[in-house]
Amino acid sequence: MDATTGAGLDGQLSTAKRNVGLLAVAQAILGSAPPLAFAVGGLAGFQMLGADKSLATAPLTGFNVGVAVGAIVVAAASRVLGRRESFMVGALMGALGSALAAFSLIQSNFWLFAFSLLLMGISGGFTQKIRFAAADASPSFYKGKAISWILAAGIISAIAGPQIAIWLKDALAPVTFAGAFLGMVPLLLCAIAVLFFLKLPTIAEKKAEASGPTRPLSEIVMTQRFMTGMICGISSYALMTFMMTGAPLAMVIGCGFSSELATLGIQWHVIAMFAPSFFTGVLITRFGAEKVVAAGLLILMSCAVVAHWGIALWNFWGALVLLGIGWNFGFIGATAIVASSYRPAEADKVQGFHDIILFSTVALSSFSSGKVFTAFGWSVMNLVIWPVTILCLILVLLQLRAAARKPA
Repeated sequence: MDATTGAGLDGQLSTAKRNVGLLAVAQAILGSAPPLAFAVGGLAGFQMLGADKSLATAPLTGFNVGVAVGAIVVAAASRVLGRRESFMVGALMGALGSALAAFSLIQSNFWLFAFSLLLMGISGGFTQKIRFAAADASPSFYKGKAISWILAAGIISAIAGPQIAIWLKDALAPVTFAGAFLGMVPLLLCAIAVLFFLKLPTIAEKKAEASGPTRPLSEIVMTQRFMTGMICGISSYALMTFMMTGAPLAMVIGCGFSSELATLGIQWHVIAMFAPSFFTGVLITRFGAEKVVAAGLLILMSCAVVAHWGIALWNFWGALVLLGIGWNFGFIGATAIVASSYRPAEADKVQGFHDIILFSTVALSSFSSGKVFTAFGWSVMNLVIWPVTILCLILVLLQLRAAARKPA
């Protein structure tokens, strides 16, 4: 490597580090909104409803629907506006949604609150793409570290969001939780200021990497490998959302714990979701994605066991931590399986199909969480984990068997 090439790589790396640092800060801020919403959204919905409390988690369903919409819209927005500008629009939408959530709580307007969380969810869909932007803005040898920085920022979000909920939930007393949502507004506006200094490459620069032959979408999604990865990934995500959405209701409404303790439980859960990511990739490389998914499914089963043992605080917190770790192994491992089922030129259409099915199912799981809790209680919610994880384990074992039979 000559001096000119070396200087060029140094400059490229310096720019990449700067962009990744800014994206990590933005991720830490923007990523604080989802754990705050899930920590108090169901409780806020519950307190606004009358006799029928079964719709308490509908606002969180709106949030998940918003994430699905945002994940699709951000691609189009990036092509029209550019990635930096689309992220800024997403942050602004999150600020508007947070302000509207506070207003709707003050007005005790349940469906306006649900709509405000839909806006926050769309913002969350934009935030989902930050890790891809960090990787795309980095040279190949720095992509892994770039993603690690974004994941590290997720841990900060896991702490910041629930703490804001605890500190500010009574700031606009006697209206509970309105102050927490209002407190997110200046933070999300600060994210816009951070994003302003980004210098990201355009999406057009990736087109050369996506060249090559392509198969019909129907052919790809009917392969055993894709179906196994998609079903296991969606199941892991849906179970996590189902239990996480219902846990605060079970703790506060069902067992009489304070909302602060329920919020801290969600905080530890979200930390458990992100913290293993630093070594999940290493485990996949060493043992294979299928075995990591299987481990995640077994951990989800252990979550059900701990939750079913009792209703003490440690049962809830322990189950939520195991739920986070199980999601991490199950979802990331399943994503790796899906990613190995298509060619680079097929990525956009396969990922789009996968994400539509994923977030639609997740939205349904959050909606059904409130219904199941109101009708049957926390103990029945735990039982839902078993048939889903057993089915997924069978699919993983069949995939391992098929891979073993495949000639080298």
